Amino acid sequence: MAQPNKPLAGLKVIDLTQIYQGPYAAFLFAMAGAEVIKVEPVAGERLRGAGGAKTPLSFAMLNSNKKSITLNLQDEQGKNLLRELVKDADILLENYAPGVMDRLGVGWDALQQINPRLIYGSGTGYGLSGPDMDLLAMDHTIQAASGVMSATGDADSPPSRSGGAPCDIMGGIHIYAGVLAALQGREKTGQGTRVEVSMLETMYFTLCTELAIHHETGELPPRNSARSPSNVCPYGRYPCKDGWIVIICVAETHWHSVLKVVGRTDQLDNHGFRNSRARKKREHLVDAMINAWSVERTRDEAYKELRESRVPVAPIRTVDEVRNDPHLHERGMLRYRTHELLGDIVLPTSPIRFSDYDMTEPEFFPEVGAHNEEVYGTLDLSPEDLERLKAGGVI
Repeated sequence: MAQPNKPLAGLKVIDLTQIYQGPYAAFLFAMAGAEVIKVEPVAGERLRGAGGAKTPLSFAMLNSNKKSITLNLQDEQGKNLLRELVKDADILLENYAPGVMDRLGVGWDALQQINPRLIYGSGTGYGLSGPDMDLLAMDHTIQAASGVMSATGDADSPPSRSGGAPCDIMGGIHIYAGVLAALQGREKTGQGTRVEVSMLETMYFTLCTELAIHHETGELPPRNSARSPSNVCPYGRYPCKDGWIVIICVAETHWHSVLKVVGRTDQLDNHGFRNSRARKKREHLVDAMINAWSVERTRDEAYKELRESRVPVAPIRTVDEVRNDPHLHERGMLRYRTHELLGDIVLPTSPIRFSDYDMTEPEFFPEVGAHNEEVYGTLDLSPEDLERLKAGGVI
């Protein structure tokens, strides 16, 4: 049977991950054409919840295009089944706490003996070494520990969490990238390796601006949710009749365009606004000019005028607006689908595009254990064997 025209077609991924971080990495593999076998506890992965019609959309999004099998890794027969699956696998992904897989007897040291070509991807909060390795980690705690929370919000308010789950998703992206690098290395050496990603470490580069300011001034930049801690001005959010827009001017041509749009070309030769650093010192005056203009317009009117003048601008949109964005749907990033249990939903595909490979359409998440017979059948297990394993709580 011919391989699909996908960059990772022919790769086999054993996915032991859960919640957001690891499943996103596995999702990216699936959307690039790899066969991803999601290994779940007998009752299903935690994020499924009650399953069926009550399956969260987050689970549906992160587990498109995967196969699902169930396996009890507390049972010795279950461990043996995993070892059999690993024999011809290219990649295994897991994001258990450090040491869990080793205590089960199916960690990196054990599995590389079974399959020396295996790429073993491990995602944790703080890494597999160091004094904090055993700390429990979730997106929320990593936002705090990474410094992201200290830089989010306003100076007169407590530190705030960022919207979304950036630490989980950044962790997943780095697992994907690290494993791809290891696959390239395997082409040279013929040997697998363990790829280790710490969520805490993936977030450090997101604070480039704050770290640069601290290095330059020796001061901690104050939290300001409306503006940048850098010397870029204007850089902020501006009120409209029915919402908000954001503007950033990184070039003087942008600033000149803003002045033309807001009807203040009289300020073009104002020495106090001669460059971004000078404007930053008078940011309240700059913002007052833009605010006076923006509050007289709807969000979409203000956005249209600035966009047409090539100013970097965007409306602050709601989640519902984003999920129905014509641009994202036309590019194929988002797809309207009707699921027999969840009803009308929007499923994303991968944000990575390849010019010479077919785009992967998102397929509905599998029900728990939907592929037990297919996958375990490759291990020469008969239907009677599967029934026995099921009755024994192994699968």
